[in-house]
Parts: sequence; structure tokens; C-alpha cells
Amino acid sequence: MSSRHSGSRTSHLRQEISALAARMMAEDGVQDFGFAKRKAARQLGATDADTLPTNAEVEAALREYQAIYQDDEHAERLYAMRCAAVEVLQLLAPFRAYLTGAVLDGTAGRYAEIDIEAFADSAKDVEIFFLNQDIRYEHREPRRLTHEPPEAILVFDWNEVPVRLSVYDARAERRSHTDRARLDAVQRLLAESLPQS
Repeated sequence: MSSRHSGSRTSHLRQEISALAARMMAEDGVQDFGFAKRKAARQLGATDADTLPTNAEVEAALREYQAIYQDDEHAERLYAMRCAAVEVLQLLAPFRAYLTGAVLDGTAGRYAEIDIEAFADSAKDVEIFFLNQDIRYEHREPRRLTHEPPEAILVFDWNEVPVRLSVYDARAERRSHTDRARLDAVQRLLAESLPQS
């Protein structure tokens, strides 16, 4: 088999994996790119790690899938989630909160959580704040695989929208490498994405 044919086959398989991973993320609530890619590759019988697409390729396929199959529903859901994110960012203003993840980048699927990062002197300060505000929350175990895991992950519902709050040490704010937006940027994003009636 020629290397050009092999490269073309690998490219086609990467596209298939991207499309299937994107569908899983849009329809099944899978939020982890790596998990979606590996599961899609397994389902398609791909065994070579070189055939796995990049996160950017899967994100492009996800945007395409949502535009074709979920356009109106996705726009309305994204707008509602961004409205809820604005309220949560206002509430968490004392903790220098940022919106991150799929709600920020516009790829939030049906089962997505609003991802918020906050930077506090102590995660306990945020928990005490929640108790004083009568906000019920649950703890999730932070992944230790990341370079700088959060001190705590608190999960709660805000107007029936799930929110995942990652609380980091205040000094970590300058070192964060994720795409993120403060309240004013999210408000501008919201104004730009008003649903068409």
C-alpha cells in the first residue's frame, strides 16, 4: 500500500473519529475530549494512536454537528446557560470568578455544566459563603492528573442548570492556562448572542 493511500486512509479515519466523538459530546453529554476520542476510536476499530484527532478537530466537528442538528435548540440552551453564568459570576465576585469551558466557547451540549473557576485565599471561604447564602452543593474529587489541581470542586444547581466550581488558591490566578472570561466579557458575549425571535 502506498504511503499516500495510507495517509489518506488515516486522514479519513481521523475525520470519522472526530465526527463520532463530536456526536457523543453533543448527544450523550460526554464532556471530556480525550474520553470521547478514545471511545469513538474503539467503536470504529482504530487501534493506532496516530489516528486520534486533536481536540481542535473534534471541537470543529462538534460545532458543525450542532449547527446542522441542534441549531435553534443549541442557541437557546447556550443563551440560557450564559445567563445563568452571569448570575453565578455576580454572586461569586468576591472570589475573582471566571467562566471557562464549553459554555464560554459555545460548544455546550445538552448535558453540559457551567464551568467556573474562582480564586480564593481558601476553599473553606467559598464553602462558608455558600452556607451563608443557603446554597446546597456537593464536593467532587479534583483530578490529580492536572498540573495545578483545584483545592476543591463544588457542584451545585443554579436555576436548574448544573454548575461546576473549581476553587483555586488566590496565587494561581496569574498562572491559569485555560481560556476564561470575567463577568464583563461574559455580559458582552451574552449581548452578542441574543436569540432571534
